[in-house]
Amino acid sequence: MSIESSIWNQWYPLAVVEDLVDGRIYRTSLLGHEIRFGRDAEGHFSATRDDDGGSPCRTTTLYHTHWVCLGEPDGGFFQIAEFDEPDRRVLGAGSMKVHASGLRVVENFLDMAHFPYVHAGFLGAEPYTDISTYRVEVDQERDEILATDCRIFQPMAAAGSKQAIEAHYVYRVTRPFVAILYKTSPEQPERRDAICLFVQPLDEQWCIAHVVLAYVDATSSDRDLRLFQQTIFSQDLMILSNHLPRTLPLDPKFEIPTRADAMSSAYRRWLRDKGIRYGTYQPVQAAGGQP
Repeated sequence: MSIESSIWNQWYPLAVVEDLVDGRIYRTSLLGHEIRFGRDAEGHFSATRDDDGGSPCRTTTLYHTHWVCLGEPDGGFFQIAEFDEPDRRVLGAGSMKVHASGLRVVENFLDMAHFPYVHAGFLGAEPYTDISTYRVEVDQERDEILATDCRIFQPMAAAGSKQAIEAHYVYRVTRPFVAILYKTSPEQPERRDAICLFVQPLDEQWCIAHVVLAYVDATSSDRDLRLFQQTIFSQDLMILSNHLPRTLPLDPKFEIPTRADAMSSAYRRWLRDKGIRYGTYQPVQAAGGQP
């Protein structure tokens, strides 16, 4: 199948920096194409398409992540200012393979309503199940979605938490397969920790979720920061792996949203307005024109 240019011409993550060993060759898939990649002995990252005679891919390393573009990159890279702050703890929190469209994984990342049930004792708890109204807007200049004034009670908001807090969230979607969460830092409540979800679509029904942290945390060990995020993601994994269809429906009549789904609904509209089809659910049309 042909892939629309708005998907083909994006940058996609292949690996978090510390997950590669210099001089070793790795293999993976991206948008259904076989990719060979790695860093040489001097640490220079490169990638080639195995299914295209070994032609080189465009590559860059940014935000603690190695990126590849199979087409012609559209515009400049999105900005994450937190990576320029010298006191941030920047590290990869794991790369997890998921049997779901990468768009499903991004949408799940944007959903607070499941916190008290799926992440009980960590990111939520009963009876604190109501999600207060929050603001969602589309930044037309940057072509990004932003959700602000998101609040939720969390017994353990981060690895370094000492007590329960009302966590304040800001969600930001910069690309179809990229989302960033800014949440209250238990160590410095006036600042926000940044959790970056960079999704690599292997094909339309499988992906790898690469998670990178830019934390204000001077006390937790790298192991504890990674373990906390991997615990949260493992709780999501069962739900994500059982979503049917595995691709993301964009028709609002297919999965009825609630007030708590404002960011999810905005994300689906944003994808629909862009004409995104890759990784989305396309009902089979019967002969009479009805699905």
